[in-house]
Amino acid sequence: MNYTKWISHFAHNKQNRPEPDWTAPVHVPPAMLAPLLRSIEQFRLGDGGGPASLIAFDRENFRSRTEEMRRIVDLWFAEEAEHARLLGCAVRRLNGRIITSHWSFSAFCLCRRLLGVRFELQVLTLTELVSTGYYRMIRKYSPDGPLAAMCELILRDEAGHVAFQRDRLMDSGAPKAGWRGWFWRLQFLACGYAAGTMLWINHAPGLKAIGGTRFEFYSEITKQMIRFIRSLSKPVKYPSIPAMWAKPVEMQMAK
Repeated sequence: MNYTKWISHFAHNKQNRPEPDWTAPVHVPPAMLAPLLRSIEQFRLGDGGGPASLIAFDRENFRSRTEEMRRIVDLWFAEEAEHARLLGCAVRRLNGRIITSHWSFSAFCLCRRLLGVRFELQVLTLTELVSTGYYRMIRKYSPDGPLAAMCELILRDEAGHVAFQRDRLMDSGAPKAGWRGWFWRLQFLACGYAAGTMLWINHAPGLKAIGGTRFEFYSEITKQMIRFIRSLSKPVKYPSIPAMWAKPVEMQMAK
């Protein structure tokens, strides 16, 4: 893995990040507000609002591979914490509350702790992919400009996180060739759909309230997972990293 590239990416990604205008008038119809706000309150907890770090019992096996990897992991989770800050601003803008616990988040963290760092990294990779689908739908349908601007910033970060996870997996030699590779892809998709279904169960009222549909959500997360899997077996066309810093754009994987 090119550690220098990723340290440079995370350092420079802090630049050119226009803060959404949280003081602008709120343009969310009353019928949309309550379910959308509940969704954002809960999503803030899952996206950096909890432990912004690896928490698996054997996490040091990964973090301590090199000093550069330890730094990259810290920079990665610093961006996750920034997502929680942005989502917290959105919650306060909509007169919501900052929640500190939810049953689904507690179960998520328990699995991460008990099942080891390899499983935790896969779960976090899938979370990045599924969350991309969530934020893309909020950005597309949000009647509120600052909320859409927030999603644009977070999507820019998520694109970098997904690309980092791809490099991490390629560096580790996954997926293997032959039947092992097919099994890995199948379990990756199965776990991804499980993560997506949990997200849909918890956030469907908010997404539906603004105009999203279940079909669109599952189509989006399927697209994200298939692109990621395909990227592991052939070269990926990325925009240059400096271009990503210039403005909030998404890093698109080649089909």
